[in-house]
Amino acid sequence: MNGVGPSPRIRLVATPIGNLDDLTVRAAAALRSADVVACEDTRRTGLLLRHLGIRVPRLVVLNDHTERSVAERLVADAAEGLQVVVVSDAGMPLVSDPGHVLVRVAIEAGIRLESIPGPSALLAALVVSGLPADRFVFEGFLPRKGAERRGRLAAVAAEPRTTVLYEAPHRLVATIGDLSAVCGASRSVALARELTKLNEEVWRGTLGEAVEHVAESAPRGEYVVVLGGAPAVAATTDEIRRRVDERSGEGLSTSALARAVAEELGVPRREVYDLVVSTSIEDRTGGAAGEVIGDAVAPPSADGGHHDGVG
Repeated sequence: MNGVGPSPRIRLVATPIGNLDDLTVRAAAALRSADVVACEDTRRTGLLLRHLGIRVPRLVVLNDHTERSVAERLVADAAEGLQVVVVSDAGMPLVSDPGHVLVRVAIEAGIRLESIPGPSALLAALVVSGLPADRFVFEGFLPRKGAERRGRLAAVAAEPRTTVLYEAPHRLVATIGDLSAVCGASRSVALARELTKLNEEVWRGTLGEAVEHVAESAPRGEYVVVLGGAPAVAATTDEIRRRVDERSGEGLSTSALARAVAEELGVPRREVYDLVVSTSIEDRTGGAAGEVIGDAVAPPSADGGHHDGVG
């Protein structure tokens, strides 16, 4: 048995997604000190350990079928002072991979969880996609069929943020076709495959072009699909007016009200400002010219502009 830190712990360790040189120093050290390694496939993890020259006393299969049955045992191992490490076949454990049940059991038992980050197909594809990466949604694998798949596709189509999905090569053609149908052929997309490997490829275009691309060349390797967000739908004048009416009792100045509604609906502030002013004039003066300020009506400035300088 190896020595332990100040308290029992389970370490969640990221492993390479293709290039073995991407394994971090901390990850290698954690594997070298492990008494137990929980993994999806002992053969794949065994290859990694042999590459590192590591002999781990015990490998435990942790997948969708075994997780509930082995979680209690792994937590007990950690509580007894064994060094327990959790890995997936590639990337970070729990990200579209097993491990959540184990983590919940460990938390309930008061076992410390330590994350050792590293390679991630999700992030690797996102940053080279050319699509906005400041706000994004990770959908993992879509359901394979039925109402659940249709519902998720509809949600993805309406999502304004960049969406990242995983897909197997034999299902890529169907998924790209479905995405094109629900999102529209003009939506931007990037298809990343074999990330960090010698045959790494990132294809960029529209969903309509992607349908032709995947039909012409047989998909190989695991794919990460990075999909552009849904375009903003411009609010109608009635919608703007309704929101202005709803917020008019908040005591905001004309400029502040216009700014708040514009940011909420994603429309130009000038458009909202002019509507607020015209509505106030109609309501309070029966259509007299000038801007309403409090209970008074101020005439336009000499140059025809408004006094608060809204641009």
